[in-house]
Amino acid sequence: METIVRNRNSKENIIIESNKALNFFYGNFIGRLFIKIAISKPITNLIGKYMNSKSSIKKIDKFIKENNINMYDYENKEYTSYNDFFTRKIKEVKRPINARKGILISPCDSKLLAYKITKDLTLKIKESYYSIDTLVDKKIMKEYTDGYALVFRLSTDNYHRYCYIDSGTKSDNYYIKGTFHTVQPISLKHYNFFKTNSREYTILNTNNFGKVIDIDIGALGVGRIKNHHKEYSFFKGEEKGYFEFGGSTIVLLFKKDTIILDDDIVNNSKENIETIVKYGERIGIKNNLQK
Repeated sequence: METIVRNRNSKENIIIESNKALNFFYGNFIGRLFIKIAISKPITNLIGKYMNSKSSIKKIDKFIKENNINMYDYENKEYTSYNDFFTRKIKEVKRPINARKGILISPCDSKLLAYKITKDLTLKIKESYYSIDTLVDKKIMKEYTDGYALVFRLSTDNYHRYCYIDSGTKSDNYYIKGTFHTVQPISLKHYNFFKTNSREYTILNTNNFGKVIDIDIGALGVGRIKNHHKEYSFFKGEEKGYFEFGGSTIVLLFKKDTIILDDDIVNNSKENIETIVKYGERIGIKNNLQK
């Protein structure tokens, strides 16, 4: 299977081949059985300890070469573990924040898809499918019908820190544990409902975009979500947190008529093509923004 992405304001398709192992892990009984064992607490704790150990340092150079990462963009330091490298900080000059009032910025480096929120909307996130009302409390979701769901997919080569999209205040963080429901064949061939990822969501009371739901999603078993704040007053572009090793995604939910997305993102999303976006760059504006 392949994924199509595009750079900003480009019509040139970039084809990304998915990991062949995914077809094995998610497509048959033995693969699902292996995952069920691999994500058990003892195994994931062991993986976590290894990724935080000095022994994992040897993985860093290989990863840099395979993903063609320009280390001059990042803070110069000696890494103590693979996770220390994975959560590395980029130089601020490399990710300038669009600070103009009413400009909606990307919270992270990622591949972005935008969806209109309907009652039957289903989102594919990290090889799992979620109906929109299973991401957070169903009572909350009623307020967001006809709004936007923005899905920011981070791959392992992305910068894994993320920021606040505006200034405002936030609620506490609400954690939802991931589950692996069964190793039996799934009823719908293309919908892997047997797995859900751990996630943490909060309500952002923003100055320009109203009440935004921010959902941070880690890989099942191994994706560690590290948010810096509980109830808190934040400013636009301030670092909100980071993901440790493992897959990760950020989903932002906006109410109807609160934002106008940039045309390239809207048009690409209609074709089910992800747009490559960067931490702090413009992706839209406040609805009715006076130019």
